[in-house]
Amino acid sequence: MIAFLNGIVDQIDDTVAVIDVNGIGYNVFVSAYTADRLPAKGEVVKLYTYLSVREDAMNLYGFLSKDELEFFKLLISVSGIGPKGGQAILSVMTPDDLRFAILAGDSKAISKAPGVGKKTAERLVLELHDKISSEDITSGRVSGDADSLIPSSDSEPQNEAIEALVALGYSGTDAAKAVRKVLSAGNVDGSDTESILKLALKELF
Repeated sequence: MIAFLNGIVDQIDDTVAVIDVNGIGYNVFVSAYTADRLPAKGEVVKLYTYLSVREDAMNLYGFLSKDELEFFKLLISVSGIGPKGGQAILSVMTPDDLRFAILAGDSKAISKAPGVGKKTAERLVLELHDKISSEDITSGRVSGDADSLIPSSDSEPQNEAIEALVALGYSGTDAAKAVRKVLSAGNVDGSDTESILKLALKELF
C-alpha cells in the first residue's frame, strides 16, 4: 500500500521516527540498527515501508534499504514472529549477520534479540535455512559487491572449512564470516580446504 516515504526527519524517539512528507507527519517504527543510521533532524530520508494492519492498529515499519525490508518480511513469515519481533531481531543483527547465523545454524546468536526465545530462534533457523543459499553467504553476494563473487562450484571446500572451524570451538556465524573474508580477498585457492582454513584461523585470532 505504501512502498516508501521520502521526506524530512522531524523526530527520532528510540525506535519511532516521525517523517514529514509534504506537511504530514508519519510515525514509522524502525529498528535500533536503522535508527542509528538515520540522518539528523531536518534532513531528507527515504524509508522503504511495510504496513502492518491489525484489528486494533495500523503500524508502519521503515527501513533504509530494500534488503532490510525484504529480510523483515522473511522474518515475520516465521510462525511466532510478528512485526515487533522482526524489528527486535534486526535491532541486534544486520541482514548479513542473520544470513550467516541462519546458514550456520547459530540460533543462540538470534535468541539474543529481546523477546526471542531459544525455541523461536531454532524455529526461525529451521524454516529459513532452505530459503538462503550457501553461495549467497560464502560468495559475498549479501554485500552486493559483484567484484567479490566466488564461483558456486567451489562451495564444498568453503563449507568444509566452516565445519572445521566450528569443530575447533568457533561459532558458526564467526566461522562463516572469516571464510567469506578470506575468499573475498582473492589470495587463496577456493578449492583448497586446508588453505582456506589456515587463512580463516588467522582472521579469527
